[in-house]
Amino acid sequence: MEKKMTKKEYFAVLAEVVANSDIENKEGALAFIAHEVELLEKKSAKSGQTKTQKENAEILVKIKAELGEVGKAVTITELQAASAEMAQYSNQKLSALLKKLVESGEVVKTTEKKKSYFAVAETEGE
Repeated sequence: MEKKMTKKEYFAVLAEVVANSDIENKEGALAFIAHEVELLEKKSAKSGQTKTQKENAEILVKIKAELGEVGKAVTITELQAASAEMAQYSNQKLSALLKKLVESGEVVKTTEKKKSYFAVAETEGE
């Protein structure tokens, strides 16, 4: 499957076409293209983490710490029962955040009889 060109790449192609053509207002067209590319770069520099993403990043650290304190593989419900702080989050939210931790390899998920258990992943050197 061919990679789709970005707006910035299209503007680069347009700039090359305009530079190699003999149109009347070549400098104006090139200035316009440069301005549009500048706006795209400014927009992409702004996009950072949202407020919710920042909050979730903090919760991820807390989840990992709580799993470390428990010291064994537990279900989400058991994690909520073991920690008052985890109890304030819904089962669905914890499930979504634990999925991220599993994907990053920081937490291990095991399934027994259709129940998912989570534990902190053993790192090399421990």
